[in-house]
Amino acid sequence: MNRSVPLNALRVFRVAAEAGSFKIAAGQLFVSQAAVSQQIKTLEQYVGQPLFLRLNREVVLTDAGRQLLGFVQQGLDTLTQGLNSLHADPHPNQLTISALPSFSARWLVPRLGFFHQAEPDFSVNLSPTNALVNFGDGQTDLALRFGRGGYAGYNEQPLGADYLVPLCSPHLLDPDQALTPQLARMPVLEDDSPDLPGIYSSFRQRAGLDVEPVPATPRLRLTDSNMLVEAVLAGQGYSLLRFSLVYELIERGLLVCPLPCYLESPLSYYLVTPHNHKNRPKVVAFSRWLHQEFRQMHASWQHFHQQTLNSCQPLKPATKD
Repeated sequence: MNRSVPLNALRVFRVAAEAGSFKIAAGQLFVSQAAVSQQIKTLEQYVGQPLFLRLNREVVLTDAGRQLLGFVQQGLDTLTQGLNSLHADPHPNQLTISALPSFSARWLVPRLGFFHQAEPDFSVNLSPTNALVNFGDGQTDLALRFGRGGYAGYNEQPLGADYLVPLCSPHLLDPDQALTPQLARMPVLEDDSPDLPGIYSSFRQRAGLDVEPVPATPRLRLTDSNMLVEAVLAGQGYSLLRFSLVYELIERGLLVCPLPCYLESPLSYYLVTPHNHKNRPKVVAFSRWLHQEFRQMHASWQHFHQQTLNSCQPLKPATKD
């Protein structure tokens, strides 16, 4: 027989044979009894002989039907196992993460030891990259993104917003002089990321730093946030830094905020996974740990805002997001 095998008819045949009733099979399949009868007729025409004896209140398999049922059960179970294997995790104890290099270096790597303490059964492979992973290789379990959300085709979990805070080394400040003029003359170190166009000029204008006769011009522009943090730590000037990357440096006194103001970042953090990855135990465990860490970071922001920013409202960028 070279005709296509009627797979739907085989599925209906199995349910009807195991139930011993077309009516019960119809209820289990959410179709009409007439639809079940039609599928059985299609299969009987395909094999060229009757598969059921139709009695008043039940149906009984013929010899041919009993012979076929074993093959159908085995074949459909094998197909189901094959389909389920596509969703199975080939490496259940190995978690592969894609994340931004700056976030990986400044935030994630220093904390992975705590994750391993909480979840000792899982090892981590970290792939720092600025590229948006498409999960097409089947190897990456999840991605940590810093963006505007809307990752079509994937499951995304918002982790939290971020804030841009003016920071510098405490060694650059003279405690006996007013802070605003010092900051206005201090070299500017800019994040040259395309995601933050015009953010520095907007900040200087709205923070009142463009009052000097010759406002400071950027001494250094970088597209790598990690390098920008290092330059600020080295005392090369001040910059607007992502609070998420430096809040522990602030807590240790290595960076200070010379001006009580900040900007809300137009970007937020997201945990992104393919839909068939989100319920994997290792992904669930990492997500649970990650949300806990972000709650601690949010608590640190609330404390910093209360102690340093004097509950000020964020400056609004003049440019569009």
